[in-house]
Amino acid sequence: MMRDAELRLALVCYGGVSLAVYMHGITKEIWHVARASRASHEGETLDGSAGAYAGLFDEIARTTGTRLRVLPDIIAGASAGGINGVFLAQALSAGQSLDPLTDLWLDNADVEALIAPSAAPASRFSKAWALPIAWMAAGRSADQLEELDEDTREEVRAKLSHFIRSRWFEPPFDGPGFTAMLLDAFEAMSAAPRGPRLLPEGQPLDLFVTVTDFTGHPERLQLHSPAEVVETEHRLVLSFTDHGTACETLAPAPELAFAARATSSFPGAFPAFTVAELDGVLKERRGRWPGRGAFLARAMPRHAAANAAEKAALIDGSVLANAPFRPAIDALDERPARRQVDRRFVYIDPSPGMTFRVTSDGEGPPGFFQTILGAVSELPRKQPIRDNLEALAARSRRIERMRAITDAMRPGIEADVETLFGRTFFLNSPTPARLAAWRRRAQLAAAERAGFSYAAYAHLKISGVIETITALLHAAGGEPGPQRWQRIRSRIEEALRSRGYDSATPSNVAGDASIAFLRTFDIGFRIRRLRLLARRLVELEGEHDEHTLQPVRDALYDSLAAYLERKLPGLHRGLRGAVRTLSGDAEPLLDSLAESLDLSRLDAETDERIAAALATLPRQPRRTLLLHYLGFPYVDLATLPLLQGEGIDEFDPVKVDRISPDDCTAIREGGAEATLKGIQFSNFGAFFSRSYRENDYLWGRLHGAERMIDIIVSALPSDARLKAGKVAAAKRAAFHAILDQEEPRLGTARALIASLRAEIG
Repeated sequence: MMRDAELRLALVCYGGVSLAVYMHGITKEIWHVARASRASHEGETLDGSAGAYAGLFDEIARTTGTRLRVLPDIIAGASAGGINGVFLAQALSAGQSLDPLTDLWLDNADVEALIAPSAAPASRFSKAWALPIAWMAAGRSADQLEELDEDTREEVRAKLSHFIRSRWFEPPFDGPGFTAMLLDAFEAMSAAPRGPRLLPEGQPLDLFVTVTDFTGHPERLQLHSPAEVVETEHRLVLSFTDHGTACETLAPAPELAFAARATSSFPGAFPAFTVAELDGVLKERRGRWPGRGAFLARAMPRHAAANAAEKAALIDGSVLANAPFRPAIDALDERPARRQVDRRFVYIDPSPGMTFRVTSDGEGPPGFFQTILGAVSELPRKQPIRDNLEALAARSRRIERMRAITDAMRPGIEADVETLFGRTFFLNSPTPARLAAWRRRAQLAAAERAGFSYAAYAHLKISGVIETITALLHAAGGEPGPQRWQRIRSRIEEALRSRGYDSATPSNVAGDASIAFLRTFDIGFRIRRLRLLARRLVELEGEHDEHTLQPVRDALYDSLAAYLERKLPGLHRGLRGAVRTLSGDAEPLLDSLAESLDLSRLDAETDERIAAALATLPRQPRRTLLLHYLGFPYVDLATLPLLQGEGIDEFDPVKVDRISPDDCTAIREGGAEATLKGIQFSNFGAFFSRSYRENDYLWGRLHGAERMIDIIVSALPSDARLKAGKVAAAKRAAFHAILDQEEPRLGTARALIASLRAEIG
């Protein structure tokens, strides 16, 4: 009997300057893994490393009885990681290929292509006096040139000379030229043969790209004294989502290019990015930007509100957030879970533990320039991710506590529900009308059994619903800022008091007004109930044939999708005018939102779906699921306070994995120093040689393959293990497939490929 499982990846991609080429190799393997996972699930055949991964998935299914699906559904990136994250997200969401990007990386990520024409040295004698200083600053990187073959050594020397002798005190790299390259890349991806979306229908893909607003934008903060202060905020996070549906593109190419160009505007190398730069490039190309105004209002709401979006100067996202875990963590909310889920945060760090050096020996206290350069550039990028890991660990502990509580409560809850309904014959014959009546009866019984603790639970619950309403109306209004948020919330609370509910009086939470309010607006309760039933369904899959439970699965997720859709801000755009003009009574606006949510209709449709699906099941699983469904109010009473009023959608702890050169020892030990060339010249090295880029790209693919196989195998259930030697064989198959595929393309890496074949065996 096959069991389904999902390995979900939240990717966090660090910055790394020219190590972007190495990261392209890694993200390409993640893309191949997603392709292979889908192909194995659909019974399709692939070649190359994707074929090797598909073979591994098939072997896992044959040996362990587990059909594993790998879903990279959250991507957050900064700088070089931001560029690669944007391209990977586009490929996963739109079914496009990453193959066209490889030649663009190898050809265009070169100092000769990146230097602005106006910045290039006028002649070979320009600033010749600067070369000794450049070589001294290069330190160990310059010494290592003697180890290279003559052609590569001379190429690096010439291009470093060109770079150093370009204009000083202005960024040497060409901003508009790089923007044009990014647009070329998206056009190449669009023109290549495309496949299907690589995530299941309904599973959203979310992309987050960090950017630094150089001049900053004002943010108001509420204090006790003074009542309000204004601070300058420099952090921006550009977000994109496909909402779980197939699309031609994740976003228009100009918006994706905006994110990629802005996040990679490395200080001192590239000029700050502006909207005007993108407008100028599009004008030259006669390109269109549909939805330009809406995008700028969403991406830079403060600037757009002040008609200053075109004037904003955006620089590298890694200046303030080189490891953007926070937006990825926030994206875990409201994600569907169709089966057993193993959630991983996988962060890609191309140069772990490397420190900034100016002197070759690294001894003694830092000097004057070393201190300044480290403080303004390197130190902010190298901060450890301990806080992020602790946040994930705390979340996992909270989930584990919640699971333990629900498991311990289950026998008592089921006994109470059976007692409540007296083991009636009709409990085995649910209909939509009976389900609706039973739900209300079980909810009242749970409130009575809870006693005085119900007041605190309901107060927390109603406060959460008010927060949800405020968020929906705030998003529908489209006006950013905490003041507008607070204005909406205060008007809502006034309207509720006029209807007989006082949020400051917990003793009133069981009143008719509160019950009516929850039935009309408490979408979170409905979603939590369906998610808990989905988890129970996953547990039953080990006891029953999957096809037996499929009708319930379909009914469950169709209903869940309908409720989740009601939380999308775009669904309530018709209320924008009413929200923006809200100044007094909010009751009409609440009535309009209730009509837009239409939860009574969704409840009736859900009861109909679930009743029909339960009727198809044998008696025992039908009764088990029904008792679980009706017993949810008891569970919610215990777990909502534990979750601090928030529902957690993936009821599984989060594990964290890293992909870096230091973690990959299957072929060669020694980490980045033994494998990568781009780490030279303070991570600018790959910009100076195609040989360096081919080397790093190839190692990126090999390292990506090794670590992805490790992560896949680690996701197997504890009672499911592959036979000895199967993992090593899978890695060898993937390595050789990569070398076979890349040998015709990588003209400067022939000797490296031959050496790698001998090392792999």
